[in-house]
Order: sequence, then structure tokens, then C-alpha cells
Amino acid sequence: MNHDFLGATDDHVVVCDNLVKIFKVAELEVVALQGLDLLVERGELMAIVGSSGSGKSTLLNILGGLDRPSAGKVVVDGQDLLKLSDFALNRYRRSKVGFVWQQTARNLIPYLTAQENVELPMMIAGTSQKERREWAEELLEAVGMGGRKGHRLVQMSGGEQQRVAIAVALANHPVLLLADEPTGEVDTLTASAIFSAFRALNERYGLTIMIVTHDPGIASQVDRVVAIRDGRTSSETVRQADNGIGEGEEDSDEEAFASFQEYVVLDSAGRLQLPREFLEELGFHDRAQLELVEGGILVKPVLGRGPAAGGGNGKDGGLDMALDEHEDRASAVLGRVRRGLAGVLKSRKAGG
Repeated sequence: MNHDFLGATDDHVVVCDNLVKIFKVAELEVVALQGLDLLVERGELMAIVGSSGSGKSTLLNILGGLDRPSAGKVVVDGQDLLKLSDFALNRYRRSKVGFVWQQTARNLIPYLTAQENVELPMMIAGTSQKERREWAEELLEAVGMGGRKGHRLVQMSGGEQQRVAIAVALANHPVLLLADEPTGEVDTLTASAIFSAFRALNERYGLTIMIVTHDPGIASQVDRVVAIRDGRTSSETVRQADNGIGEGEEDSDEEAFASFQEYVVLDSAGRLQLPREFLEELGFHDRAQLELVEGGILVKPVLGRGPAAGGGNGKDGGLDMALDEHEDRASAVLGRVRRGLAGVLKSRKAGG
């Protein structure tokens, strides 16, 4: 597989290159994805985070074959989704990806048992009864629901239903598991159990898993967290093992011996998104100056652009610019006063 995108190799199960998605509502166009770039390695357990409207769910729908991008490139396990026919895209949804939704009503059929729910996708795919039963039992055991295989939805808690839903999503052996807010309707303890199930499946089967979530504790549960802002990948936090474990020390508490490194994402066009709090603190507006320095690139705000650049917070140029702004406001007020007085005098002359 030959990718044009910088850094993409056969080890990447997901490749998004300059991905664009535009929704049309009446006469209005809404740009959900604005040239998004993303690489996901095979066997990776990762999360996508971002505020509402950032484009994360749109990305998941495109990767799941539920929606088509407007432009760009998206390749999953060697298949270019933009070039697939409707028939091929339907086959892709059945065999290549599994979905876990936040609402259990979208994942499970209430009048079927857990075992029957897991077997149903395989039955539709024409899998033999023996193979269906054995694989369904293995999946339910893998998510910790082997003892509840004969139970229906009303006999299970919300967390148990989600774990069964994960097993259903894996019924047809997908290469990619997509989960949209899988812990959005459960408590913290149950959420931890669901994330543990994802981790166990990732380690047991080498499964690639992408989770969209608002859960603030997700970084401790996955290998990488990618943040999306304004339709583009803006930053990523990578989990790194701490090599400081001494001989004879137990490393069962993985979270205690992990560290996290945050990076700003540089896309294929050389664009990056600086953290908004940095921009506000230093008074960046619509322009910036770049300077090549030893070991890196220095980015500086352009003084004199924007309202009160530097925020009057003691940064160089901040006070002068704040004073200039006040002078401009005073001039504008005086101008309005003069025009008002001129109007009054003109009216008096006309009346006299």
C-alpha cells in the first residue's frame, strides 16, 4: 500500500489526509472537518476528544462507512472509502468495522439474550451454527459477561449491556472497533469496567480501537488521546511507560508507572493549532512572526495588531497598545460629540 500522506505506512490501519466534510442545511453550508489529518497504527488503543461541534463524531461516522467525506482521502485497512461503491461500502461496514453506540437501544435487541445478540450478525453473514456459538461464547467471556449469556437486557445493568454491545460489535471479526461515547450514560466505576474491557480486547486480539469521549480520565485508559478543534487535529497526548521501575518491584498498577507527553499536531500542509490559552495570554491575533532559532522555531505575536494585544498584562508592548486603544476610543467619542453639536447648531439656525 502506497500512501501519499507523510509518514503513512502499511502499519497504519487508518489514514486520513486533508479530510473535509461539508454539511448543507437549506442554503447554509457547515464545515464539520476542515482538512483533518490522522494516522492510527494497527493494534492501537486511542481516544478522540473535543468540544461539541468539533467534528469528532463526524470523523467516526466517516471511518465507520456511515457517511462519505466531501474531499480528501480516508483509507481503512487498505480500502479508500471515497472510491468505494455503495455495495462495497455496505460490505465494508459488515466486515471491517464494529460500532458501539452510547445508547444501548442502538446496540442490542431487547427480546434476545446476550448470546443471541452476539450471534445475530454472524447469522446474517452466513456463519455456521457451531462457529457462531463458540465465537459468541468466547467474546462474552472476553468482556466478562460469560456468566450472563442467557440474560436479556432487562436483567442486565447499563454497564453490562455496554459490554455485551462490545461483543456484538466484534462478532464479524472487524479490524477496527469504533466507540461513540460508550461511557456517557454510566457512572465512574462502570466506565472504568468498560474501559478495562476495551484494554483486555486490545491486548488479547491486537484489535485497533478508537473511542470518542468527553471522559476527562480517558488519558489513563488508552495509549494516545487526539484532540480535535474546529475540524482539525490540534494536539495529542501519548502515554509513555516509565522506565523507573526497579528490580523486584511490582508493575501491576500500570497507571502509577506511566507518564504522558503532549504534542501539538503538525499537519501535511505545515499547519498547527496553538493552544487558545497561549494565544490569549500572549496577545496573538490575526498575524504572527516566525523566527528560526537554534533547535526550533520561535513564534511571536505581531505588536500593534488587534485590540489591546498583550492584554495590558505587563508583556512587552501591552501597555502602549492598551493606551493606543483608549486614545482611539476617545477620538471616536469626541467625533460623535462634534457631529451631534453640529447637528444641533444647524437645527437652531434653520429654526431662527
